[in-house]
Amino acid sequence: MKERLVIFDTTLRDGEQSPGASMTRDEKIRVARQLERMKVDVIEAGFAAASPGDFDAIRAIAEAIKESTVCSLARANENDIRRAGEAIRPAAKRRIHTFIATSPIHMEKKLRMTPDQVVEQAVKAIGWAREYTDDVEFSAEDAGRSELDFLCRVFTAVIEAGATTINVPDTVGYNLPGQFAETIKQLIARVPGADKVVWSVHCHNDLGLAVANSLAAVLVGARQVECTINGLGERAGNASLEEVVMAVKTRADIFPVETGIDTTQIVPASKLVSQITGYPVQPNKAVVGANAFAHESGIHQDGVLKHRETYEIMRAEDVGWTQNKLVLGKHSGRNAFKTRLAELGIELAGDEALNAAFARFKELADKKHEIFDEDLQALVSDETVTPEDEHYKLVYSRVCSETGETPEAAVTLTAGGAEHKAGAVGSGPVDATFRAIESVAKSGSELLLYSVNAITTGTDAQGEVTVRLSRGGRIVNGNGADTDIVIASAKAYLNALNKLHSAGDKVNPQGDV
Repeated sequence: MKERLVIFDTTLRDGEQSPGASMTRDEKIRVARQLERMKVDVIEAGFAAASPGDFDAIRAIAEAIKESTVCSLARANENDIRRAGEAIRPAAKRRIHTFIATSPIHMEKKLRMTPDQVVEQAVKAIGWAREYTDDVEFSAEDAGRSELDFLCRVFTAVIEAGATTINVPDTVGYNLPGQFAETIKQLIARVPGADKVVWSVHCHNDLGLAVANSLAAVLVGARQVECTINGLGERAGNASLEEVVMAVKTRADIFPVETGIDTTQIVPASKLVSQITGYPVQPNKAVVGANAFAHESGIHQDGVLKHRETYEIMRAEDVGWTQNKLVLGKHSGRNAFKTRLAELGIELAGDEALNAAFARFKELADKKHEIFDEDLQALVSDETVTPEDEHYKLVYSRVCSETGETPEAAVTLTAGGAEHKAGAVGSGPVDATFRAIESVAKSGSELLLYSVNAITTGTDAQGEVTVRLSRGGRIVNGNGADTDIVIASAKAYLNALNKLHSAGDKVNPQGDV
């Protein structure tokens, strides 16, 4: 019998720290439900002390999730831990994940604490956390650059205090696989009580080695990997869940462990996270990229046709590539629509929201011959926006663009319930539309990114637009989808403006594991 490798997903916490990747409460619940459907062991739902919004989202996830463990991050101080404990209280299975920095540079320059003070604070943190749950994880932030003797000392102390999972993060993505594996091996050998806890790793991808470092650690005894969907995360991201899971599954001859992940839910999870955050998946991304199972070379095509395993080491259907096809059209009924939403893990707030979504589905079905799951995910996103989040709303849009003439746009918006009309010219129809919107909003924001992707294939496909805006140090992504790319662009811009307008900006945690 192989040992269990615990999959700890931190898409909703560390992944959300990507610039502009902040999610609403309802979006977080949708992602959490998909993670539970995928049978992720632990869902790190957020950082409860960061903001009231984060606290509420974690609590809502704790109430909704029944099978996976729901976890909140907390710095090693009493306020953070008590906020985390209250946020996860409704969960059927709950964990507090507390951390403190242990590298010389972090202790001296950031914490301004001595090693003795760090150990003392870590032990106190475990005590506070155990008032809420017996499932307590401790992380030594920047362990990848910490002194081995000191790591042994602090880990020994927190194990004695009652920590049940010990996480060794390569916070800045500095380590190499052989070096990191040796660190894990030495810690397990030298720390008293090492056999009584689960050893975990959390690797960042600054050198492109997050997955390699994580897997190297698993080979020497780590039994939990912290990762994110699509490798999402700040800077270069985190270890990619799909790559870790499929490496362990595909190379079962090498790894002495197995996961409990339902791998057929990987692609749906990837698409959902990409659609919500506005971070597209590169075509050549392993496992979930559009080209991951495509063969252009004639030699490769010939080999695959003769015997699939000549060039494919895993089946596309095993990771969910055949799961995303849906044959719904304008003749499909309300019940079929509702049933498919349920199968996708989408829950709308009451009959009114369902009716509105169904009406939009019918409108889309008149424009498109077939509706796919990706279309539904994009369509329903508009229904999860609550009125208090929608300060700006598009009522009407008209653009005029012809060869040799300057494009013009006219829009009608509501802003705080009041209707405004505006017009503008621009270098193109989208630019003119944005200028018209700005003449009303006067947001003072800077456009950092404008990206367009086709949700499905065909000339009738919906275009999904991502707009990234920056103002006063805050960066937000806005998303919009429509068969008319200019309308999709306007929706995305207004979605970003609404996020900038909303209250409750996050306070960044002191550090990141």
